[in-house]
Amino acid sequence: MTEENIYNHTAKKMMVPRQYSFVKFDDSALPKEYRGLSPFSSKHRYIFLGEIPNMQGHCIVMDDTGKMYTGYHNENFVELTDDDLDEFPPVGYNSF
Repeated sequence: MTEENIYNHTAKKMMVPRQYSFVKFDDSALPKEYRGLSPFSSKHRYIFLGEIPNMQGHCIVMDDTGKMYTGYHNENFVELTDDDLDEFPPVGYNSF
């Protein structure tokens, strides 16, 4: 999948991340009253396990501790580039 397929800049709509890719949570599309209510941090990375086949538009993601989250909207996750990985540490990571 090319970068052009991942990001549709003309429509400003994100495509579904590739399966098993590292993603970050992006709550910018959520209504303000829902921001901060999810179990995700915008400062950490997660692993996108894929879209749920019988729940189109919803996915399964996992944090680096193995905890899985199901039923969240695909559009709230943005695939990270290789250059982004250092900027978004695993969940539970503390730099000293």
